[in-house]
Amino acid sequence: MKHVLCAICCVVALPLAAETQTIEDDFGTLNPQDTGFGRVMSNIDNGVTDMVTCATGYYITKSGRHEAARKLFQACADAGYTGAMTWMSQLDNNGLGGDYNPDAAANWDLKAAELGDPVGKFNYGLDLMRGHGVARNDALGRAYVDEAANDGLKIAKRLQGADYDLDEVTPDADNWKYAPLF
Repeated sequence: MKHVLCAICCVVALPLAAETQTIEDDFGTLNPQDTGFGRVMSNIDNGVTDMVTCATGYYITKSGRHEAARKLFQACADAGYTGAMTWMSQLDNNGLGGDYNPDAAANWDLKAAELGDPVGKFNYGLDLMRGHGVARNDALGRAYVDEAANDGLKIAKRLQGADYDLDEVTPDADNWKYAPLF
């Protein structure tokens, strides 16, 4: 009796353990992905750029899938999500999922700043103060940092408190990147 019951349980559980396969045909999609990175990227492929989809880019980036994160953040930035713009800057500034491109990084920071994003303002201020990806302009850079601080961004307030000493907010390991080229 114990063996019969065990066999019945295995037969019933077999379909649950089987891997589901998404099938698309002229009649629609059978077994679509409901969750996970696959679903998020399917959303992007289908033009869905809602807040949850765009926020998932953080986890995709942290998992090392930089090309997928770049695709997601590009679509979300194009839809006006300023957080995605600052992530595009981070990807461009570090050569993740594409070439190292400080000019593009600064441009993303500026776009986010112009739309009122405090992180975009802070980052663009740093870009200006360093002359990284944009012509150096210390006074304008400080003004952007001040705006971010006025918006309540703690790291901007920290930089103000350090009399705008960039070493306060930049790890020593990045000094090579921000050193003057001439």
